[in-house]
Amino acid sequence: MTDILSRRHLPDPSAPVATKGSVDELVDLVRDGGVCVLTGAGISTASGIPDYRGVTGRARPATPMRHADFVGSADNRRRYWARSLVGWKTFGDIEPNRGHRAVAALESAGLVDRVITQNVDGLHQSAGSREVVELHGTLATVSCLHCGQQFPRADLQVELRRRNPDFVQRPGTVSADGDAHVADDRSFVVVDCRCGGPLMPDVVFFGAGVPRPVVQRCYRMVEECDALVVLGSSLFVWSGLRFVRHAARHDRPVAIVNHGPTRADELATVRLDDDLTTVLEQVRARLGRPHGAPAAAGASVRP
Repeated sequence: MTDILSRRHLPDPSAPVATKGSVDELVDLVRDGGVCVLTGAGISTASGIPDYRGVTGRARPATPMRHADFVGSADNRRRYWARSLVGWKTFGDIEPNRGHRAVAALESAGLVDRVITQNVDGLHQSAGSREVVELHGTLATVSCLHCGQQFPRADLQVELRRRNPDFVQRPGTVSADGDAHVADDRSFVVVDCRCGGPLMPDVVFFGAGVPRPVVQRCYRMVEECDALVVLGSSLFVWSGLRFVRHAARHDRPVAIVNHGPTRADELATVRLDDDLTTVLEQVRARLGRPHGAPAAAGASVRP
């Protein structure tokens, strides 16, 4: 979740999008296989998770936590975990949607080789995708900032609920970060590691960089693919945009399916401004494993 560049460099989200190609051309691109998929928050909106800069994203009641703010302030950590406790009631039960399942079906059909996701929700793995790189980490686990020990986020939720029964029934609307707005967190009790150190979700907060080994792995994945397909990302942050530019430099065709403009529209061979789930189901129906068929052996499942 690295920083967005200066607003003057960003396209107007309400600006019209120049469509290039059609679903038929997207099908033809995927049909040859060797596809690397790059996904953003837009693929998870049909599961009930709002995006960052789309219609649902503009309704977000709070700004995301920044890395330096979380690490540097106990008050900010209390605020984050209070919001996370409330948001996790919904976020922890969210299921993959037909878009995630379509991507997994195309992988099972041997057409999608790997997925790079900017999302931290684990829904690609839940849908059956096996070759997934989580660019911004995962909310499924937390780690101690002092000793480095890792814990399941679901286990932490149990302890947070036990220590904060007054917060359990508070209403809240889940965000793309898995948290929710909480009006007053002053009475919230934070859970620390057994060593006494603060716990942090295993995600890349805004203001922090994606680990270099992860970035290099994704560059190699793009170089080894025959085409890059971007699904549900505005590419407003450099962490995702760089891979589209890398694909273009290596003469890999790029397809983008996203509502609203992206920062890489001029690089796209196929550019569709359409409902993502509908488009993916059309592609899956022509090329992928039938919906509802068993996932391939070894498919991982979100914890």
